[in-house]
Amino acid sequence: MRTARQRYTLDHRTYYWLVDLDRLPRVARPLRPVAGFSARDHFDGRGPTIRAALDRFLAARGAAAPDGRVLMLTQARVLGYVFNPLTVYWCHAADGSLACVVAEVHNTYGGRHAYLLGPEAAEGATAEKAFYVSPFFPVAGRYRMRLPVPGERLDLTVHLDLDAGRAFTATVKGTPRPATSAALAAAALRHPLAPLTAALAIRFHGIRLYLRGLPVVPRTGPRPCHQPQEGTK
Repeated sequence: MRTARQRYTLDHRTYYWLVDLDRLPRVARPLRPVAGFSARDHFDGRGPTIRAALDRFLAARGAAAPDGRVLMLTQARVLGYVFNPLTVYWCHAADGSLACVVAEVHNTYGGRHAYLLGPEAAEGATAEKAFYVSPFFPVAGRYRMRLPVPGERLDLTVHLDLDAGRAFTATVKGTPRPATSAALAAAALRHPLAPLTAALAIRFHGIRLYLRGLPVVPRTGPRPCHQPQEGTK
């Protein structure tokens, strides 16, 4: 939902994966084309594994690699394509407490950027916007993120605040289900080509907003800290 200049709301249904980063799921062979997880799709795209890329990202910011469980919420590659507007990593300490949260944002231009948040992100944390995402907003303002560890419900909220007030709100809500072969097949049938559908939906609604007269903000802000290498999209 956008609240700046015009009020515009959209609802998109899809499915996400919530996985243990050290124990990525191995699905039945016939379903592997709709459940791919690759290090090239996260952070700088050069890690040998997603976990190694996460550890390197944390080390570069003076944060210790988590010695407990890391949960990742993401979309998987489907038939070779993936698009993740938001991937969240919940990094736990050995005693089970939440050590930090990483929110990785991707835009439709092929760029990505990750924000390191403290454990307070489960209740609410802020981060200065440092990455061009929407053509209708500048690289300015501050995100307010509430990213609790999923339990019986998935309920995430991200607000973008500009000087004029709250400009944008995104929510991700859902109910966890075991990733059985039957459940995955059903989800893939209900939401075929889910990542591509999400990317196309963003572009479609962007065109609608442009035609309604919402001005475009040029990409003049800072370059993303994490840009995929050529050939890794």
